[in-house]
Amino acid sequence: MQNKKIFILLPDGIGLRNFAYSDFQAIGLKENFDVIFWNNTPFDLTELGFKEIRIHNSKSNPFTESYKNARKQIELNLNIRKTQDRVYDTYRFPFSYATVLKAGKSLFTQMVSFTHSSKYGLNRIREKIKNKERRTLYYHKSLETLQKEKPAMVFCTNQRPMSAIAPLLAAQDLGIPTATFIFSWDNLPKATMVVETDYYFVWSDLMKKELLFYYPYILESQVVVTGTPQFESHFDKSKLISREDFFEQNNLDLHKKYICYSGDDVTTCPDDSKYLEDVAVAVRELNKNGNALGIIFRRCPVDFSDRYDKVLKDYQDVIVPIEPLWQKIGEGWNTILPTQIDIDLQMNTIANTEMVVNLGSSMVFDYVAHDKACAFINYDVTDKKISDWSVKKIYNYVHFRSIPNLETVLWINNPDDIVSIIESGIDKKSSVIEGAQEWFKIINQHSPQEASKRIWEGIKVIIYKE
Repeated sequence: MQNKKIFILLPDGIGLRNFAYSDFQAIGLKENFDVIFWNNTPFDLTELGFKEIRIHNSKSNPFTESYKNARKQIELNLNIRKTQDRVYDTYRFPFSYATVLKAGKSLFTQMVSFTHSSKYGLNRIREKIKNKERRTLYYHKSLETLQKEKPAMVFCTNQRPMSAIAPLLAAQDLGIPTATFIFSWDNLPKATMVVETDYYFVWSDLMKKELLFYYPYILESQVVVTGTPQFESHFDKSKLISREDFFEQNNLDLHKKYICYSGDDVTTCPDDSKYLEDVAVAVRELNKNGNALGIIFRRCPVDFSDRYDKVLKDYQDVIVPIEPLWQKIGEGWNTILPTQIDIDLQMNTIANTEMVVNLGSSMVFDYVAHDKACAFINYDVTDKKISDWSVKKIYNYVHFRSIPNLETVLWINNPDDIVSIIESGIDKKSSVIEGAQEWFKIINQHSPQEASKRIWEGIKVIIYKE
């Protein structure tokens, strides 16, 4: 009898949205898989009715972090040599020297990346990471769990966390097939691959091409194109509440139409509060000319700063903040975790707003899933918070090169343009909607609502083949 026990490895909370708060688990059960979440998050998934095995003491080797950081630097160096494109330098984070320990780690990382910036050197670092992790208690505990449970496959929800290395190594050492899902549309050019698995599940043919380009040791036969569950919720109309209920719950004015301003984190957009103010000024002007418009401000879920406070107070006549319903477990950005109710809140926010304004995020795809337009901010403010930051850096990132030769978003190139851009965006016949739909098809396998089904089909093929 075919073993259909599948371990869904959740090394951190990033994968919760795609694999716990979607129909992914229900589809697996319907296909008669025994779905068990190997859970390294603080969330108790049994409360959702899921089977789980909790991971305890997921501590990596003390040197793994430095080698992982060196690997990133080496991969970016090799990408620059391969492409003659300096864009990969923009994916580096500054080294920290705030404490003796941090300074030591930074110097070690720089030394290793300097002495190993070759294909041969990269392979040595990849092996060092594996050897270090095999010496940990975490690895041996993972072996024990896998030997006891004997799953047919271990599927990791995110390729980035260091905490995923040991359990995936343990599975491979026992001959259990492994796979990882590439989490986001911009991850591969950034050199965020931390784990190495037998199979890789990606969003699109474009992402498959990127994966094979940046990681030439991966074979085409190891890549499965499925799309992402990230957008599936937008096609489940049962989660929508009435306009009246949504407006009442969020203190909105039924006589107004709203646009959404979707905030970025501080690193991505340090001047975001000024951009929000510029949009608020434009909405006030539109309202003076006979419109009845408002702004719903949805901040980035991992941004708890006070940088918007003054703007929200000064423009409370037009801006209504609706806070994301994420749960803060710790201080790091990856310990602020999504919840099921926030997915429903986001979906209803999109359904009840006319368009979205932001700085270059994937919200363009969330909105076009509802046949609504997106406007991208594309100018620098006069009084910048960080002198060398620019929107040009953001839109030069590799993932924006996937934009087709069509009008896909409304570009706000000057604050004086915002009034006319909003007028265009709330027009249901806006030409950018069709262009954005074409872009959506490039970055995510269609039909988008079938992603979880395609992932399970891929898992089925692998375990029967193995």
